[in-house]
Amino acid sequence: MKYKHVVITHPGGPDVLKMVEDELREPKAGEVRVKILATGVAFTDVMMREGVYPGVPELPYSPGYNIVGTIDKLGQEVSDFTLGQRVVALTIVGGYSEFLCIPAHDLVPVPESADSILAVSVVLHYLTAYQMLHRVARVEAEERILIHGAGGGVGTALLELGKLAGLEMYGTEAQAKHALVSQLGGIPIDYQSEDFGDRIRQLTTGGIDVVFDAIGGLNLWRSYRLLCQGGRLVNYGFLSAFKGSSNKMVAIGATLVQVGLLNLIPDTRKASFYSIASYKTKHPDWYREDLTILLNLLAGGQIKPVIADCLPLAEAIHAHELLDQGAVSGTLILICNQ
Repeated sequence: MKYKHVVITHPGGPDVLKMVEDELREPKAGEVRVKILATGVAFTDVMMREGVYPGVPELPYSPGYNIVGTIDKLGQEVSDFTLGQRVVALTIVGGYSEFLCIPAHDLVPVPESADSILAVSVVLHYLTAYQMLHRVARVEAEERILIHGAGGGVGTALLELGKLAGLEMYGTEAQAKHALVSQLGGIPIDYQSEDFGDRIRQLTTGGIDVVFDAIGGLNLWRSYRLLCQGGRLVNYGFLSAFKGSSNKMVAIGATLVQVGLLNLIPDTRKASFYSIASYKTKHPDWYREDLTILLNLLAGGQIKPVIADCLPLAEAIHAHELLDQGAVSGTLILICNQ
């Protein structure tokens, strides 16, 4: 049986993505073959496409960090799932595909009342947001947080989950996304026309408790300066490395070094770097526990992810063009099977 999937042929722009057809393999012992309904498109996929994401297979391979689908076939030694059952998984790679064999321990069941498209958007963006809020920063009610890129996939998730946690929220974003930030409970700051540090100082007294920074680079120091004593800076991305940097790997490395250097400052503030892939490896119990909590919040209507658009798998190039242009609010989805 043949199946289609989108692969990265070589590092570069969106046009390096190519749809190919291969023979569908059988699941190994301990694996489940999933018929993928949808996969999310995220900045992590762009990093893979550009050749700067660590720990990926040799080219060509399929990107795709998260999937929702139905179980198509069970490998030997798998007894916790049934054929046709809906599941989600943080796959890291492989999601841009009609089918994928996945270790059974990576799968989390989707509640019956949860929408599949909304469920897949929970896996990467909301799990990232939830773990940064509650596992890394350990936020408490009424604390103040600043979210850079508050209208993006992780940003909107932070706003929704932050509201549930009773936080006071501020978010930097382009003017076009200010209504969305406000709608989700945040106070928008236009980073393009005003200095976000000056604006935060006008709006608050005493500083910010937590800053979530996906920008990296020099933005980290500007974010750190806004923290109150005991404040926490959580870096989880490298957008600055993709804005005119001649050497992205050097720029990414410099961001990670800077996080370490900030912790040498003799005060009570703290900086840390969050990687969802590393957390999944180190704390697989947290991965399943936190994702189950989020899926139950979704099923109960307590969160409703913002969906930018749903495109067919064949339009993966266009999806990446939208990401490169910064034209995505919330989560962008590729439909792999109807």
